[in-house]
Amino acid sequence: MKILVTSALPYANGPLHFGHIAGAYLPGDCYARFQRLRGQDVLYICGSDEHGVAITLSADIAGRTPKEHVDYFHDVLTHFFKQLHFSFDHYSRTTWPGHIKTTQEFFKDLLDNGYIEAKITDQLYSEKEDRFLADRYVIGTCPRCGFIEARGDECQKCGANYEATDLLNPRSKLTGSSLILKPTKHWFLRFDLFKDRLHEWISTKPWKANVLNFTKHYIDNLQPRAITRDSSWGIPVPLPEAEGKVFYVWFDAPIGYISATREWAELKGNPEAWKEYWFDPETKLVQFIGKDNIPFHSLFFPAMCMGQNQPYNLVSELPANEFYNLEGKQFSKSEEWYIDLEEFFNSFTADQIRYAIAANAPETHDSEFTWRDFQLRCNAELLGKFGNLANRVLTFAQLHCEGKLPSVALDEDFNKLIAERMKEIAWHFENFHLRKAAALIMELAQAGNVYFDATKPWLLVKEPSKQQDMYCVIASCIECLKALALAASPIIPDSAQKLWYLLGYTSTLSQQRWDQVMETRIPPNRLLPKPELLFHKVEDEKIAAEIAKLKPPSQPTDKPSYISIEEVRKVDLRVVQVLSVERVPKSKKLLKFLVDLGTEQRTVISGIGEKLEDPSQLIGKKVLLVANLKPTKIMGIESQGMLLTAESSSFELPQFKEVEIGTPLL
Repeated sequence: MKILVTSALPYANGPLHFGHIAGAYLPGDCYARFQRLRGQDVLYICGSDEHGVAITLSADIAGRTPKEHVDYFHDVLTHFFKQLHFSFDHYSRTTWPGHIKTTQEFFKDLLDNGYIEAKITDQLYSEKEDRFLADRYVIGTCPRCGFIEARGDECQKCGANYEATDLLNPRSKLTGSSLILKPTKHWFLRFDLFKDRLHEWISTKPWKANVLNFTKHYIDNLQPRAITRDSSWGIPVPLPEAEGKVFYVWFDAPIGYISATREWAELKGNPEAWKEYWFDPETKLVQFIGKDNIPFHSLFFPAMCMGQNQPYNLVSELPANEFYNLEGKQFSKSEEWYIDLEEFFNSFTADQIRYAIAANAPETHDSEFTWRDFQLRCNAELLGKFGNLANRVLTFAQLHCEGKLPSVALDEDFNKLIAERMKEIAWHFENFHLRKAAALIMELAQAGNVYFDATKPWLLVKEPSKQQDMYCVIASCIECLKALALAASPIIPDSAQKLWYLLGYTSTLSQQRWDQVMETRIPPNRLLPKPELLFHKVEDEKIAAEIAKLKPPSQPTDKPSYISIEEVRKVDLRVVQVLSVERVPKSKKLLKFLVDLGTEQRTVISGIGEKLEDPSQLIGKKVLLVANLKPTKIMGIESQGMLLTAESSSFELPQFKEVEIGTPLL
């Protein structure tokens, strides 16, 4: 079977962190490595995403041209993936000429097939800079809370989402000059025309619940979406009347999977080879992403492919992971809440972090990296279970078996346990359960340790009549080590290869076949190399030093600003009941609520959409509303109040059961 594996294209605008790795990259790499061991024809593709206004803004700030900026971070990303032993068959970038050609071909097919329309819209324009400004270049007064330094797409003070054109007194982030609305022509992709086909297609997918729930709710709100913008950095729109227009990065980025495969084929010397993976309906397309990329891969890119004249394969599996945080908070370099990766790899190994992430992968809910958990995984599991079994068994073989693999029959019961556990591990790798696969690998290592302890070969060696029993124990344990090397190689490839060598093999483990390794015993009497430690202890002092590097959350130094009881009484808090809730088109965060106050119904916009997989679960709930907040328009919808929520790593919305709707809080 051909399996085309992709991981979300990382944005070439900064370094990656372990949160990114846990979402789209380590799961993809482990899956690709496992499928190669199963003998499948695997092609693993990725590349740097290099267009978009965020890059032009960062390049301006850094004093670089956009091309210089992406060249720098493309090298940073490539180096980081190599440090982590990622097994991409090809790592591309979206500034190579073949990507431009492929993206423009996509646009032309969609246009010719009636899925693209042009519209005149009013956009923010800087007369001083003589250009239209994207939302990231715009600041202004928040239309909801009045914060005067609000960003162009989101208020960092109250969390409101809106269009940049909704800002009051908008101005340029770079020059401070005021902006005007000016009409400009742009092209829109008619996603609304794909609703029925997408509904039918999605209904056949046995994907994870978080992916399906998010996708199904999103389909109903599909609207035409702008695919072009005014900029000099990006892929030009191939129309005579589109001078100065480029494609939005969200449109060209997923096409990068295809163009990267085309580049791989060209470099291979067979320019048509890419079609074997993108046009063959028997090929399985597996795309690894983080949950913030779900709609782009479950809806937008499939619709774009449906609108083509070429028979592109649609995604078969979409294993999207949740968020991976650092010590209870999101990774943030600006807040100094991150891990310096160069320093990390000076002290720790790639396999240590690969295993720590895999063992705590955010597959069904958010999880986090903590230094204490990392130390525990390294010491108690990699060293204490896996490494301990390898060292004690191979050292014993050197001392009491003449450094050879004993030529005896294996322990049938223990060998059966190994085989059963390996089948379980394979099933979980196959079904994207990386966390469970890692746990079962350690269970197998611990089973080997328990077997070694229970059979007591150090006592058997003292009795001449028990020599064959001792040889059986050691031979069976070495077969367990062979299975462990095989099972662990997708997760900790470097350590697994070292163990493979310690078992007397000279071949490359990643090029072996799972079934063949399991069905073939290590040749008896094989000489075993001198044992070496696979892992080293992570000391308390080192972990304490790493924790100390994290900047603690800033604490207010001034006394709280007190208000009077009269000011408190001005806030009208009411218990309301949620009648309906739906996602606001073109927004990942905004939800539109219809709530009942008892005497009237109101529409309220709330920015909690990313916190909920299924917002409909709130229908019928009684929640708390600030009822006398001045109405304001957010993304063209008037919001008549504010729902109260608690900001934390786990989302909470205060709810009431017995209280009547409309009841004021005293």
